[in-house]
Amino acid sequence: MRFDLDGLDVFFPYDRIYLEQHQYMRSLKQSLDAGGHCLLEMPTGTGKTVCLLSLITSYQFAKPSIGKLVYCTRTVPEMNSVMEELATVLSYRAEQLGEDQNEQENDGGAAAQSEVKDIEDVVSSQKVSDSREVPKDDNRKRKRRRIYRRKGGPPMGAIPENGGAGGSGVLALCLSSRRNMCVHERVMEESDREAVDAACRSMTATWVIERAAKNPGSIETCPYYDNFHAAGESTSLPSGVYDLEELKKWGQTKGWCPYYLTRQAINHANILVFNYQYMLDPKVAKMVSKELESESIIVFDEAHNIDSVCIEALSVDINERGLEQATRSLGRLSSEVSRIKTTDSARLQAEYQNLVNGLIDQGLLDTPASDIGLTSNVLSPDVLNQAVPGNIRRAEHFIAFMKKLVEHLKARLRTVAGPNGGVQSETPLAFLHRLMSGTSLEAKPLKFAYSRLTSLLRTLQVSNLDDFNALTDVADFATLLSTYSEGIARFAVIMEPNGSSIPGASNPVIQLACLDSSLAIAPLFKRFGSVIITSGTLSPIDLYPKLLQFKPCVSESLQMSTFRPCIRPLVITRGSDQLAVSTKFEDRSDMGVVRNYGAMLVELCSAIPDGVVAFFTSYSYMESIVSEWDGMGVLRQLTKSKLVFIETKDVVETTLALDNYRRACDSGRGAVFLSVARGKVSEGINFDRHYGRAVIMFGVPFQYTLSHVLRARLEYLQTHYQIREQDFLNFDALRQAAQCVGRVIRSKTDYGLMIFADSRYNRHDKRSKLPKWILQFLHDQYLNLSTDMALQHVKHFLRLMAQPIDQVALQSVLLTLEEVNMMNPLPIQDTSVPGEGGAMVTESTEV
Repeated sequence: MRFDLDGLDVFFPYDRIYLEQHQYMRSLKQSLDAGGHCLLEMPTGTGKTVCLLSLITSYQFAKPSIGKLVYCTRTVPEMNSVMEELATVLSYRAEQLGEDQNEQENDGGAAAQSEVKDIEDVVSSQKVSDSREVPKDDNRKRKRRRIYRRKGGPPMGAIPENGGAGGSGVLALCLSSRRNMCVHERVMEESDREAVDAACRSMTATWVIERAAKNPGSIETCPYYDNFHAAGESTSLPSGVYDLEELKKWGQTKGWCPYYLTRQAINHANILVFNYQYMLDPKVAKMVSKELESESIIVFDEAHNIDSVCIEALSVDINERGLEQATRSLGRLSSEVSRIKTTDSARLQAEYQNLVNGLIDQGLLDTPASDIGLTSNVLSPDVLNQAVPGNIRRAEHFIAFMKKLVEHLKARLRTVAGPNGGVQSETPLAFLHRLMSGTSLEAKPLKFAYSRLTSLLRTLQVSNLDDFNALTDVADFATLLSTYSEGIARFAVIMEPNGSSIPGASNPVIQLACLDSSLAIAPLFKRFGSVIITSGTLSPIDLYPKLLQFKPCVSESLQMSTFRPCIRPLVITRGSDQLAVSTKFEDRSDMGVVRNYGAMLVELCSAIPDGVVAFFTSYSYMESIVSEWDGMGVLRQLTKSKLVFIETKDVVETTLALDNYRRACDSGRGAVFLSVARGKVSEGINFDRHYGRAVIMFGVPFQYTLSHVLRARLEYLQTHYQIREQDFLNFDALRQAAQCVGRVIRSKTDYGLMIFADSRYNRHDKRSKLPKWILQFLHDQYLNLSTDMALQHVKHFLRLMAQPIDQVALQSVLLTLEEVNMMNPLPIQDTSVPGEGGAMVTESTEV
């Protein structure tokens, strides 16, 4: 469908469009026209991704001055899904523009043909000319089948007719870690990310390349990186859409490293897709996104937890084990410095001279891509523009400086873990004052700790940076502490005698906790004109501007257009014995509540076919209640109707459980998956169709309210942003609950039950914070139910959904091109008659 949206020619790759999709794109366009930021909530399973891509790529095409589209996702599967959808959108646009060009050719418009400059036109017209024997109408139908075919996937990869990435074609790239992009056989055999990074750096660092050039064969290098480096500026990517697999194929074909090729091609790309961290985490953002144009459009999809991501990006945890490792790392550095002093003292002297000139002159911000492994969380202007303090310029002096810092942190941990210890919370200024008085260290050198460590590791030619992670955490801690010690306390230093989740285990920890989520994202709001925050579960949407400290020009929550009630939310407040059920701390251990929850799950699983997913508030609660159910015989009854699978903290175990869960649903045996809110399954896994006919939310997933870090953040929000403690806790819990139950519905023809099993959901202040698209189905008759009453609603809903889909009703929620065009506002016509005039009469307030 190609339609006009308030003056914008939009290329939407489907024949029909939902009302909420049209509303979503209109709100998006209003935000882009205004050059501001926006918050948009759209129901899950209604095509949010294709709307974003269609509207923004059409906007880019209509206004070439617009910068890049930077699309941020959470996981690699989401990234690949976005690239597939993007290829579909751009292929449709190429087809449409190709048809326009053919019409111009048929009309003899040779001059007009020369004005069509998009490379996709050339590709599309080439495809048309290759199949001239096919009549035009049949050819169009054949193409449309190819474009909308989802299983085979849209066309990916390079466009061979293009002249390169610097041409006028569209270049869309996705960027991930080395582990997901490496094509070197030996490196690919490594199991984890740290090992892959270390193996890669050991073959691609500049000093390794220099050594190999002097003595060929003396050290192993990566042939893909060598070829990429030798090709120089000719290593451009041709226009096209490249997901991770296509990038790896292209790299193997050319003999170039896909990872470094993509890093270099970022500046030439029109569309970038990568993880949140590449924009929000300063460690990574300095390397990847520092050269993006200010006109770029930044999209954060599935951004309901964006405030938590911002908090984590600027928080540092240090435990006793990490400090011991940092001490060993300092010993290794000291030995290496002593060795280099005797063998290559000029290298250390050159570094010293560079540090005298300052960090910018030293070139730490513009190091070769293969050398960059560490970047500070914060580089304040005085750190960048001043010379490094004299007492840490020499390597041996800096190592002694860091040893004092590590010993002080060890002493603080011993005090906390001792018999007279306990939880302590201090402001960064108070902690820094004690640090300075106890060690005689100055505050200014602490600001340079992270950057100075980066320089030293590079000078010593350290490839395996992950061996120094604990030491870099200490340096990061020092830099953040001294940088944010003045002014409003946006951080808290919290020391706990037991930071372990294992009962009885002693693991004292120092946490530098960021309390203000706006710190990490504020540079993006300031630098880029349009930042789009969108998700299916942003409600209550009015709290995000306060948390992130920005003013959205558009903030909207959309409802779902439906042809049948495909969602049935139910609030169960009582068991069949009329005893109230809740996971409140004082009630969760009550055997009556445990028994009612078990009976509820058994009866629901007996009535609901295929897959059922049950979410609990925490791992500890799930473990305890499953253990109780086992003693009561609940699990034995449950396995009569469905197989039982459980999410664990181990990613491999959970992945295996999910695969077997899907197999059980496919085979008709049916299964129930026991999971945890805020876990991996609740965030990134969809249970569409028969994989999720019902989601049961046991309890309200509040955060652990006795957490000292949470208490500090709540106090900060209350003091500085006037966000009440209970308001934030309710907001956070309800968005997590909505995210869990939203896993069940992924399209208009899908259906599912959303069961909220806790008496607190019956309160208006709780359920009113659910998204609009859930509340529109939550009628009064579905509130305050007992288990047996809920079963009647469940059976009635399943009977209703079992009926064949009314195709006429389905088409009624899909807008045709004519209906879409009618939704555009009519142009304002001038109805005044020439020669006629008028005067405006106003009432005077003067006496």
